[in-house]
Amino acid sequence: MQVTIKELYISPGHNYFGRYGKGSLDHAIVPQESLSLVAGKGIEGDRFFDFKPDYKGQITFFDQSVHQAVCEFADMPEVPSSSYRRNVIIEGVDLNSLIGKRFAINGVEMTGSGECSPCFWMDEAVREGAEEFLKGRGGLRARILIDGVLNLGPAELTMIGDLADA
Repeated sequence: MQVTIKELYISPGHNYFGRYGKGSLDHAIVPQESLSLVAGKGIEGDRFFDFKPDYKGQITFFDQSVHQAVCEFADMPEVPSSSYRRNVIIEGVDLNSLIGKRFAINGVEMTGSGECSPCFWMDEAVREGAEEFLKGRGGLRARILIDGVLNLGPAELTMIGDLADA
């Protein structure tokens, strides 16, 4: 199926992760033209690169249509898609349908390990109520199985199968 990679991001540090009960930090989220993916480790230059063995969030995705819905909900047309701190903003696929699946984007194989559930920090990053609004559509966490590069623009997403069949 044809999809479009709308935006790509990395961040060298954690603003919210592991900061419950503490204030947020201010590490930049840096737009990229491409991402270098390393099997079993993550995205080169990103805060979760080689975080821990078999980490379920080596790469994260967020749906462009959900971003547009958030902008409408927040009554803020200029909410930056970087606010969610996901690596790939993608259009053309229901991300929840990739949970428990093996798939490839332009030949780079991954497994959908789970929803990238929103947390209370979304209320700070976007506006009050964003966490609740995003429940069930916070994005996708995935593991990287084969090294490769993701680039901005049109891409081919191929379903390989269920994880139980692997």
